[in-house]
Amino acid sequence: MNTPQKPIHQVLLAVDGSEHSLAAVKTVRDMALAATHCRECRVKVLGVLPVSEGSNYAAYMLPLREAERLLNEHSISATADLIQGYPAEVIVDQARVMQPDLIVIGAKGLRATLGILLGGVAQQVIEHACCPVLVIRAPYRRINRVLVCSDGSVCSRKAIEFAANFPFIEGGDFHLLHVLPPSPVLTPELLARVWTLSDDALDPTLFTTREMEAEVEASRKAGDMILHEANELLLAQNIKAKTMLLQGDAATEIIQYASDNAVDLIIAGSRGLSSMQSWLIGSVSRKLVHYASCSMLLVKQPLA
Repeated sequence: MNTPQKPIHQVLLAVDGSEHSLAAVKTVRDMALAATHCRECRVKVLGVLPVSEGSNYAAYMLPLREAERLLNEHSISATADLIQGYPAEVIVDQARVMQPDLIVIGAKGLRATLGILLGGVAQQVIEHACCPVLVIRAPYRRINRVLVCSDGSVCSRKAIEFAANFPFIEGGDFHLLHVLPPSPVLTPELLARVWTLSDDALDPTLFTTREMEAEVEASRKAGDMILHEANELLLAQNIKAKTMLLQGDAATEIIQYASDNAVDLIIAGSRGLSSMQSWLIGSVSRKLVHYASCSMLLVKQPLA
């Protein structure tokens, strides 16, 4: 049974005056205007004042006031707050206090005096925040073409449910993608057969038998089922998506597909990580945030 997705009422918007930050502000404006039926929407515009810049409070407030004005003039309830500290830490701590439905942050910040969202901050927020995080890349563009990624996990399902209820501009073009592993799935039986052989005795034909072909077909059928179930979640919200099954390295295939199809936003699941796990190499979501040329929405699977 599907659990109804909680509407996006409370948004925490990190602002520093950079072009990516301004694109984030305009995206939040679009979201709120697309969800005009929601009269409970509130946006907190958050800025971070570096510890060493305490005397420049007024300068750091300028982009926050501008963001507040831009939202308010479209009848969007927004308030600005500037807090001294370290960017990722302040944003995550404020999210814990506010419990927003969504954090919106620019992919990169100003690499100058007013820059707060420098490289790594967005990633740290994604990994430690308690809610979904929308990472916006400049230049600003309306979100019309959306790529939803599914791997069949609980985390992925949560992302799809969030995507199905996200306030997109009407008439958006949706794509639904699943990526099969780059090589056939090896069953425990096949692995045991290989590991018991010496290097000299290893027969390459072990990997081209009917048994292996059956595993390849089973993998493809499983992928088709993942796409079908994900598509059903979108159809339940009257979202029709083009489905695509690819094979290879997941992050590479997703990034290439997004580039080839001029995608504006990639949506994927992202497991919440503990402090010990926070720099786990090989994370698909991390690769997407670093290398995708479009904006990203990472929907968290809370830690147990």
